[in-house]
Amino acid sequence: MRMLAEFFPEFAGKLDEIDKMHAEKKMIDEKTYQFICFALSIKARSKPCVLKHFKGALAAGATVKELAYILALTMREAAGADDCWTHDVIGEWKEILKGNVECDCRK
Repeated sequence: MRMLAEFFPEFAGKLDEIDKMHAEKKMIDEKTYQFICFALSIKARSKPCVLKHFKGALAAGATVKELAYILALTMREAAGADDCWTHDVIGEWKEILKGNVECDCRK
């Protein structure tokens, strides 16, 4: 965001507007909001956001045990999605071995 704020402040400002709108129209309780943001931050691999939402969840009444559950749930769902996606990609592995499947990455 620092680079965006410097070189594209209009965009950074719009993100601030979105944050404000979400805060005003929040339809879920704060703890649930923090759990969702914590999980998304883990998947996005954003250290500042993980820390922010870990602390935010605690402030909203979450326990460390609940946060550990959210971490485990996030990891499990990611593993399942990765497994399904990878099997979709290499599902025709026998054809890949035969050289009958082209990779678009060589273009």
